[in-house]
Parts: sequence; structure tokens; C-alpha cells
Amino acid sequence: MKWLLLALGSMFIQQSFVTLGKVLPAVLAPVIFFELPIDPSWLGVYVGMIAGSSLVVQAGCGSIIARHGPLRVSQAALLLTGFGLAFASIGILPLFALSAISIGFAGTSTPSSSHLLGRYSYPKQAPLIFSIKQTAVPVGLLLAGALGPTLTELFGWRYALIVIGMCCITFALIIEPLRNEFDKDRDETRRLQLSDFKSTITQVFSKSDLRNLALGCFAFVGLQTTLVAYFVLYLTKIGYSLVEAGGIFSISISAAIIGRIFWGWLSSSYVEPQKMLGFLAIAMFLTTGLACLFNETWKSSHIILVAGGISASVFSWHGVLLAEVARLSPAAMQGTMTGGVLSFGQLGGLALPFLYSAVLGLSGSYQIGFLLCSLPALLMGGMLLKSSLRPSIR
Repeated sequence: MKWLLLALGSMFIQQSFVTLGKVLPAVLAPVIFFELPIDPSWLGVYVGMIAGSSLVVQAGCGSIIARHGPLRVSQAALLLTGFGLAFASIGILPLFALSAISIGFAGTSTPSSSHLLGRYSYPKQAPLIFSIKQTAVPVGLLLAGALGPTLTELFGWRYALIVIGMCCITFALIIEPLRNEFDKDRDETRRLQLSDFKSTITQVFSKSDLRNLALGCFAFVGLQTTLVAYFVLYLTKIGYSLVEAGGIFSISISAAIIGRIFWGWLSSSYVEPQKMLGFLAIAMFLTTGLACLFNETWKSSHIILVAGGISASVFSWHGVLLAEVARLSPAAMQGTMTGGVLSFGQLGGLALPFLYSAVLGLSGSYQIGFLLCSLPALLMGGMLLKSSLRPSIR
């Protein structure tokens, strides 16, 4: 129990910082674009580059985790995030590209933490444990919406990026004493091979349940990445200041903290995980559709309510899906299979923001892009509910 709690706590903080660093440039995009200046449609390119880098590293991270250990890989994710924010703070367009690649390579954060928690968690409690750990993502988003605009208003956006980057680097050093225990199963003879990428994807697609989870991850991460990138910017376009938009974003994201734990608890005891994911996917489509109706006449309370619904669905599925991936994975391969499934998520995180960026550039409409990017979630909701009707060995 002691090591489970330490693993859960350290991975929670690690993933909070990585998430905070990943979304902070998008939250601060309105002021960055104003100062430089950059067309808003380029934001989709930035987050797409992050997703593309994450796709590559997650598809092949199984051998990296096995060789160096999940804690060391988590430390590397923190350092890469910190360096990525430092590159972005310089404010030169080519260095934004380098920033995106560096932060994208920190995509090993989730597979490494899943590998570690899979070792210490009992299967029955895994959905709840994974959901608690995954509340780190909304915590990171909440901090980005609250701290980013405040630090920017007080000291400037470059200062905000540097401070958060230093926090990431500092925590990577703080967790070093835990390595002897958490990385004791590492295999230093393991080598990264190009065949690892192919074998990981092949193993994911060889099992229908894992394949459905991978395709669902494509739809969910793609929609989530698009909303993270453009939601605050969308609110500023209908009359809110950066601080006000960031505040609405933070308040609504708090629903995901409750949602992740609640959905994880339900999936641990009462509802089949794939059925739960199917219902959440349909809710993603409905709540995003409501957000497309926002305009200057909407009250802030109503916008917060809809944004809370988005948070409770689009930002709350992770623990349920990751625990189900761990359950379906062969022994000692949780990190590899998680990386394989999440690589499809990053493919969605690459494709859907690019789609949104193209739609925004062509039409100037924020709403059309959101609606189009929510359609894959609706499709996967139907597929997952249909799949959940089949007998499942648990």
C-alpha cells in the first residue's frame, strides 16, 4: 500500500505538470498572437505537431520504458516539457516548432505512469486508481487556465512559460530518490528497434476490444486537443478577456476532476467500461454541439454549465479507458499496449486540430470546426455501445 500511494502521488504530480506545460501555450495564445503577431489558425499546427511527436514516441515507448524504467521515463517527460516551454518563451516562430516537438516527446508520461501503476494496483481497483491518477490532467488544465493568464497579466507571457517550465524541471529532480524501487524491474539489455513500432500496433489491432479502444482514443483525444487549443480563444472572440476566458475554462475543468473519479468508480463496480465509454462519447458530441451555439447573448453561468458538461465527458474518459487497456494487455506489457492505444489518440490529436485549423482558415467559423471534430466521437459512441453487448471475460 505504501508504494502504491507513493506511485500514485508522484505520477499524479508528474502528469499534472506535463499537462500544464502542454496546454499553457494554447491558453496564452490570444496574447502571444497579438504580440508577435500570428494568425490564430496556426495554433492548430502547433498542437498538431505536439500530437505528431507524441504519436511517434508513444508507439515505440515500450522498449524505452522496459530499458530505463517508468520513473526515469517520467523524469525525461518533465524535462522535455520544461525545455519546450523555454523554447516557446523566446518567441521566434522556428523555436515554436522545436517547442512543440519537445513537448510532444513528453507523451511518454501516460504510458510510463500506467506501467508503474499497473504493477502496484489490484485488477479490481485499477479503474478507480487509474481514474484518480488521470485527474492530474484536469488539474493541469485548471492550473493552466488559472495561473497562465494571471502570471501573464502581472509579468508577461514569456515569464509565465519560464516559471512553469522551471517547476517541471524541479519536480523531475525531486522524485529521483524513488527510482531504486520504481525502476527495479528495468531491463538494461533491452534495445529499441524499429520493429517495436510495428509489433505494438499489430498487437493492439489483433484484439477487437483493444482495437475499439484505440479508435475511440483517436476520436476522444482529437476532440479534446481541439477544444484545449481553441476554447479559450473562442471565448475571447465572443467578448471575454483572456483572464475571464481562462477563469471560465478553469471553473468548468473542475468537473473533470469529479467526473474522472466518478466514472472510474462506476466502471469498477457497476457499468462495463466499454459501455461507459460509449455513453461518454455520445455526451461529448451533444455538449460540444451546445458550445457551437455560444454568442454574445449567452450568460456566463450558462456557458460555464455547458463547458462543465464538456469537461465531464470530453476530459473525463481517460481512467476508464486506460484501466481497460491495462486489463486487456498481456502481463508486463501495460506500458507498451497503453503507448500503442494512445498513439492512435495522438493521431487524432494530429488530424482533428489540423482539420479545425483548415476549416477556421477557410470559413472563419469556430463553431463549424467544433461540430465536425465531434462527429468521430458520436460514431465511436455507437461502436463501443454495440461492442459492449457482446459477452466479455472479466
